[in-house]
Amino acid sequence: MTDPIADMLTRIRNAQHIKMAIVEVPFSSVKQRIADILKQEGYIGNVETTEGSRKMLVLELNYVGLQARIQSLKRESKPGHRRYFKADENPRVLNDYGIAIVSTSQGLMTNKKARTLGLGGEVICSVY
Repeated sequence: MTDPIADMLTRIRNAQHIKMAIVEVPFSSVKQRIADILKQEGYIGNVETTEGSRKMLVLELNYVGLQARIQSLKRESKPGHRRYFKADENPRVLNDYGIAIVSTSQGLMTNKKARTLGLGGEVICSVY
């Protein structure tokens, strides 16, 4: 697998498409931080770590009625085509109704927090 973050996002999209309550993703600290940001913003529910033959993240998916809370989950910066931005070019997702998860010099955070701190970085994914 060349892009584990894209794999995580695809697993979430596929699980929501068939209305699953939870989805398991192989553990990494970057995926853990992305899941924590999605939880803080209300896009997913609980995030747990399980031990077994290998460490996994268990994500609880949120739904509003029959519709998934996440309408779009898109990988922006890919291994073959990285997307960077300066502090004054901070991305806006759906006119700030959505979020972008960005990697900055101070760690992973939302585009809104990076804007308030005046930081630039790499756009990981966009969510709305």
